[in-house]
Amino acid sequence: MNVIITGGAGFIGTHVVRLFVNKYPDYHIFNVDKLTYAGNLANLKDLENKPNYTFVKADVCDFDTILALMQREHIDGIIHLAAESHVDRSIKDPFTFARTNVMGTLSMLQAAKIYWESLPEKYEGKRFYHISTDEVYGALEMTHPDGIMPPFTTKASSGEHHLAYGDKFFTEDLKYMPHSPYSASKASSDHFVRAFHDTYGMPTIVTNCSNNYGPYQFPEKLIPLFINNIRHRRPLPVYGKGENVRDWLYVEDHARAIDLIFHKGNVADTYNIGGFNEWKNIDIIKVLIKTVDRLLGRAEGEDMDLITYVTDRAGHDLRYAIDSSKLQRELGWEPSLQFEEGIEKTVRWYLDNQEWMDNITSGEYEKYYESMYANR
Repeated sequence: MNVIITGGAGFIGTHVVRLFVNKYPDYHIFNVDKLTYAGNLANLKDLENKPNYTFVKADVCDFDTILALMQREHIDGIIHLAAESHVDRSIKDPFTFARTNVMGTLSMLQAAKIYWESLPEKYEGKRFYHISTDEVYGALEMTHPDGIMPPFTTKASSGEHHLAYGDKFFTEDLKYMPHSPYSASKASSDHFVRAFHDTYGMPTIVTNCSNNYGPYQFPEKLIPLFINNIRHRRPLPVYGKGENVRDWLYVEDHARAIDLIFHKGNVADTYNIGGFNEWKNIDIIKVLIKTVDRLLGRAEGEDMDLITYVTDRAGHDLRYAIDSSKLQRELGWEPSLQFEEGIEKTVRWYLDNQEWMDNITSGEYEKYYESMYANR
C-alpha cells in the first residue's frame, strides 16, 4: 500500500508514522506536513533514510498539490491527523482552525474522491481514516466528585486510580455538542467525512480519541508544559480550581489503535478511543510534581508551591470521559499501560531530552507562552 499520513511531524503523527514505517516495510508512507509551529522533523530523524518513507512539505488545504501527490504516488489510503488542536489558540484565532480543520479535511476528501473515482477499481481497497477528538461531544456532568468505579475495566487500567467522576460516558451514538472553536471545527470536519461516504460511497472511518500524552508532545499542552516548568521552577498556571476531568491515553496506545482500525475497522463506522483513565487536572499536576521532583533528586512534592491558579478558560468543559468498550469488544484493543507507568516513562523522556525541549521553547512557542500568562 501507498499511504499518506497527514500531520506526521506532529505529536500523534510522529508515533503513527514511526509505527507504520517500521511495522510495514512493504508499505510506502508519505508524511504530509506543513511544518507549522507544532511540526518538528527532528522527531523523525531515525526514519530519514528508510526506503519506505518520504516526507512531503505541503499544506492539506493546498488541493492541487494533494491531488497531484495522490495521482503521482498512487495513494491507496489516507490517515488524516493534521489539525490545529489547542483550545486556547482557537479562542484567540478561530479562523485558522476553520481553515485547517474544516477546509483542509474537505481538500483531502475531494482529492481522494477525484483520484479514486478515476481508477478502474474506484474505491476498492481504499480507505480514508479521519482522526477526531472527544471534545466534539461537549461535556459530561461530574456527578461523583470523589470518583466511583466505572462499569468497564481493562488490564491496563486496573490500578487504584482507575476512577470515573460520573455515571455517563461518551459513546459513539451521542450527538455532537461542541463548545469551543476548536471542537466546532473538528465536529464540522467529522460531518464532511461521513457525508463523503453517504454521498459518494467513499470508504471512510472516524475515530474520536481522548487526551493523549507521551514523548514529542508540543509544550503548549499540560503535561510537557508542566514537566518543563517544574524542572525550571516556573509557575504552574492552573485554570480555575483544577477540577476539570480528562481521560488520558498514552500516545503509543493510540497509534496501535489507529493501526488496528485502519486495517480492520468497519467502513463508515465510528470508534471511540480512550484510556479508561479519568483524572482531575489538579491531581495529575500533583503527580507530575512528585514524579519530576523524585527523578531530579529533589524532595518529593517540594515544588507544590509552584501551583498558581488563574482565571478559568472561556467555555471550559468540566468532564470528558470516553467509553471505548466498542473498540475493545469488536477489535480487541485496550490500553497497554497503567497511567502511573505511562507518566513515569513520559517524565523520564522529557527530562532525558532537554535539548529537544530547549530547541522548541526557544522559538515561537516562548513568545506565545509569554503573551498567554503575562497579564494573569
